[in-house]
Amino acid sequence: MLAIDGHALRDVIDYRFYAAEERLELDIERDGQRLALAVEREYEEDFGLRFTENVFDGLRCCSNRCEFCFVDQMPPGLRASLYVKDDDYRYSFLHGNFITMTNWTEEDWARIAEQHLSPLFVSVHATDDGLRRRLLCNPGAPEILPQLRRLAALGIEIHAQIVVIPELNDDSQLEHTVRDLIELHPTVRSIGVVPVGLTRYHKSRMRLLSADEERTILGLITSLQYENVRTVGSRVVYAADEFYLRTGCAIPEGAAYEGFPQLENGIGLVRQLLDQWGWLSERGFKPGKKGRGSVVCGTLISPVLGSLLQRSRAETGLDLGLIVVTNEFFGPTVTVSGLLTARDVLGTLQGKDLGEVVFLPGSMFDSEERLTLDGATMHELEGSLGVPVVRAAGLEDLVEHFV
Repeated sequence: MLAIDGHALRDVIDYRFYAAEERLELDIERDGQRLALAVEREYEEDFGLRFTENVFDGLRCCSNRCEFCFVDQMPPGLRASLYVKDDDYRYSFLHGNFITMTNWTEEDWARIAEQHLSPLFVSVHATDDGLRRRLLCNPGAPEILPQLRRLAALGIEIHAQIVVIPELNDDSQLEHTVRDLIELHPTVRSIGVVPVGLTRYHKSRMRLLSADEERTILGLITSLQYENVRTVGSRVVYAADEFYLRTGCAIPEGAAYEGFPQLENGIGLVRQLLDQWGWLSERGFKPGKKGRGSVVCGTLISPVLGSLLQRSRAETGLDLGLIVVTNEFFGPTVTVSGLLTARDVLGTLQGKDLGEVVFLPGSMFDSEERLTLDGATMHELEGSLGVPVVRAAGLEDLVEHFV
């Protein structure tokens, strides 16, 4: 498919936008021959077309050189897609990918206005333009607040992200950035504050936040949330789960996340995990069949998950042991389950009594649930471990296996 009603198709967004009418003129290329077809269909009736890629004219890549970019902190030898640094507003609209808005043209602005591509997910990091250009290592980056105000004038909703780096955009700079963004509420629907992550391969002089620095940031965010509820009726700003887990602070209740607008940014996942168990416990779940298995996770979530599995054993008789895997591949400072590799999992699990089944974090695998970061398949993992392997996105996947 080349065009709809004379509009050349750049991506799947164009297809959805221009194919909304009941009568259409399609330009098709089939077996090297270009055809013009008149199509009539019921309103909202699906064409039944599937595309191999979301964009047809090439992914727009990032031109920034952020020292904390996770893609630049990976060793060679992983699957090719992990080295692509996208900064494409179309993937932001379609999949919630964060973008910097440093590569937009007037044509892009016109298209966003015409097709009302909302919401968009924007990596802000700092509203002080000199500091932001330093963080992005891009002296030509446009001023961010005028861009956000322009989006506001177009009616585009924004979910913002701030990656906090000690001694750069923390302390007073963090508060300044958050307050600038709150002034743009409700256009800025949410602000996610996440700590910088560094692998063993990072080449910069940056360091991780200390526990005291993380407590200070949590205190600031909590204070701003109370203030925002009074002034704009919403908390607006939310802290990443890592802040609570690493400092031992209590995870907020579900209502405090106001619909979980930054779930894909690791904000609220732990609360959803806790609420899943609460839901199962209230309904008195009992396994329909007996069995024993192992649950694998990274070091960060292990205290929470271990506690839940102990309660599960006491309340339901479900016999699941926890196996915590230290991330040797990226380095022990990388503690999330989603960045575990097959080689670390196998190195930890082989030789252990695993029971009848092993549950692996679903986030370990790619979007098609086929490959780990280092390219292993479920079949290969099962062959190496000698027991069935199940991808688990949450507690319900664990208990469902024993229903």
